[in-house]
Amino acid sequence: MLQNPFATDRNGVEWHHSAGLTPYPQAVAAMEARVARIAAREAAEAIWLLEHPALYTAGTSANPADLLAPGRFPVHQARRGGQYTYHGPGQRVIYVMLDLNARGRDVRCFVRQLETWVIATLAEFGIRGEIRTGRVGVWVARDDRPLTAGGARQEDKIAAIGIRLRKWISFHGISINVEPDLEHFAGIVPCGIAEHGVTSLVDLGLPVTMEDLDAALMRSFAGAFG
Repeated sequence: MLQNPFATDRNGVEWHHSAGLTPYPQAVAAMEARVARIAAREAAEAIWLLEHPALYTAGTSANPADLLAPGRFPVHQARRGGQYTYHGPGQRVIYVMLDLNARGRDVRCFVRQLETWVIATLAEFGIRGEIRTGRVGVWVARDDRPLTAGGARQEDKIAAIGIRLRKWISFHGISINVEPDLEHFAGIVPCGIAEHGVTSLVDLGLPVTMEDLDAALMRSFAGAFG
């Protein structure tokens, strides 16, 4: 894993892709090995595009009560920031291994850059992704749904963000829902937020493929990170 990049951008960031479904423990081990090599200046920064089999991950802030179906899928302790998330087929996982020593050592700025990247990528498909104070991730206002009892638009989450830093090298990263089974999210309270739903590109009526999304991610990366 993470040995043969399919592309390298003008700033030397390597792009890697794994076909099929990558087991979660193998992915974490590969990320940790790459982070160590980046910290030792033995390897370039990297973006890794993959899919996982169906599973739940628990971040460092996960509330055990938010795991609603403990026996449904394997549960992995992720040791990244955040709460419970779902990964599975049809969801693009983007693991981001970047050296914040050379990027300002500003965690909040880095998270904003990740959000900006996702929003710019979604915009290529005509989707207005938005961020909300107190709600991590990227959200889509559902104009196709009835207003809430309070008269507000319903909002669904389309992308989750959760990172970890080691020696100021990032890992873990982003997941964007392309065409996962949205019912699988019912086994958790996603990111601890029960009052909003989850959506995907296909759920929004867009026949977007993983290849389409990957191309958009590559095009919009430089605009978010320079």
